[in-house]
Amino acid sequence: MRSLPLTFCAAIAAGAISLPATAALAATANDDRSGTVSVSPSRVSPGGEVELRTEACGKGRSARGNSEAFASEARFEPADGKGLVAEARIRSDAAPDDYEVWVTCKDGHGKATGSVTVVHHSRPSPVAPVRAGGGGTAVLAEEAADEGPGTRHAVIGLGLGAVAAVAVAFRSARRRRPAQH
Repeated sequence: MRSLPLTFCAAIAAGAISLPATAALAATANDDRSGTVSVSPSRVSPGGEVELRTEACGKGRSARGNSEAFASEARFEPADGKGLVAEARIRSDAAPDDYEVWVTCKDGHGKATGSVTVVHHSRPSPVAPVRAGGGGTAVLAEEAADEGPGTRHAVIGLGLGAVAAVAVAFRSARRRRPAQH
């Protein structure tokens, strides 16, 4: 007798659990799609560009995307026969943070969300000599001053000293000989 109420409660619990899944399937059947936006690269500096991709619009021909990090609205176009693609530029004054990206399909039957992370990188410095005004060579000059002359400099100095010694020896030998007329 006691198993009948337990069976009845189990049936009600199973129905309650499956109800949200049924509602979700019905929403998909009504073509109110929701999806995600992939952002590449996902971490970018202010002023950088990102590529956005989504398949939330199905066969939609276009969509619009926006974010607080974008300099202007992104306009999606079909790409590769599957999904939509757009490019967006990050505002130059965007603070380092995670920003949400929203996409709305043109027909109004789809939406997608994603995120982009804005990071600040230090300014790049040259790693090789630069011809204009010594910009990158200033760093190299500091390193050279710390190291002092190397083997190459010593060989060049010895070679120049030998040439000078030979020149002096020939000149003094010419002076010692009597002039023959």
